[in-house]
Amino acid sequence: MTGFFRAATQTPRLAVVAVTVACLAVASGVGWAQKPLTPNGGDQLMYIGTYAGTIQVFDETTEAKVADIKLQTGIPRALTLSQSRSKFYVLDASNEKIEIVDIPTRTSLSTFTLSEGNKKVRIRGYQVDPLERFLLLLTRAYTKQIDRYEIGDIKLEFYDLAQKKITRTIPWPRGEERENVNIRFSPDGKLLYFFGEDVLILETTNFTEVDTWPLSRPIEPGLGRVNFGSVDDFNDDPGFFTGLFTTQDPIQNRRIMNIGRVNLVAKSIDLTPIGPAEGVSFAMARDRQRAWGLVQGGGQSPAQPIGRFEFWAFDVAQRRLLSRTQFDGRPRMALRVSSNGRLLYIYQAGATIDVYDAQSYKKLRTIEMNADQTTTLYILPRK
Repeated sequence: MTGFFRAATQTPRLAVVAVTVACLAVASGVGWAQKPLTPNGGDQLMYIGTYAGTIQVFDETTEAKVADIKLQTGIPRALTLSQSRSKFYVLDASNEKIEIVDIPTRTSLSTFTLSEGNKKVRIRGYQVDPLERFLLLLTRAYTKQIDRYEIGDIKLEFYDLAQKKITRTIPWPRGEERENVNIRFSPDGKLLYFFGEDVLILETTNFTEVDTWPLSRPIEPGLGRVNFGSVDDFNDDPGFFTGLFTTQDPIQNRRIMNIGRVNLVAKSIDLTPIGPAEGVSFAMARDRQRAWGLVQGGGQSPAQPIGRFEFWAFDVAQRRLLSRTQFDGRPRMALRVSSNGRLLYIYQAGATIDVYDAQSYKKLRTIEMNADQTTTLYILPRK
């Protein structure tokens, strides 16, 4: 301490500069000068894409921005996390380019586009092979001629990540072309599940159908087919996803909300009815004991007026609804549970993340960003 004061006395200008730098660091959200907040959401990092053409990184402990990952492809439209949780596969706002980002080093590894010349190829959807050998891309080409645009057929294409090119077009299962697809891989990447009226199961070598999961049939006598609602696999085991599912009583035409868990490999759904179906989102805590959802907007009936916002709390382990609590929401909302389960993050439609207590639903504070959000919020361990 004596040495410090002696140095400050001898060179007062340096001391002033040091204090100024420290203040600027706090103001800019560098993070090293920030103190832990109470309560805080955990000790992990938050990642979200923005209109600034970056993935912004926030420290959960301080809620300060600690990094910007600059994207070569510009504004991100979607972030898809690899099964290893070491990479983001980023689709840009034009739906033409994909960029691969290494999360530990916060660097861009590569980019690609299928567009060339007067032909633009829009990527309408994509899935990452769990072993990261390839991407499955849902594409449509638009070719500009002198007097018109020629719109191509929608295709499911195989992009080889090692060869960095499309190596084949996948035939549509049963010859049924689809404008949109809901597909998932098995954890080992050997099977591909096409969700629809039934689930068609394809092997991923030649992409031929090897099995069918008849979801269109009631899982119990007298019970209607199962319809998928909001599901969450971020905190679940690979090959499983938990969420809210709707069944319909074929006699009374009542729509019932269920908490359920899907096991892809076993082709099974474990459902527990919890009440009448409503439009509720679903986000599960890391310990899989609790989950929360949002009801937002309303306006479908006098019982659901416009501007109705509610937090719903679920006991996932006991399969029951715990509570419904009204709060002052925002026009568009998405929900993520903090890594320690103590906080709820409300984001989307703006440059702020609202922080709520997961028990009292009291709004604690707001995380200010310098650009509007464009993607899902991810919370990942420090690498």
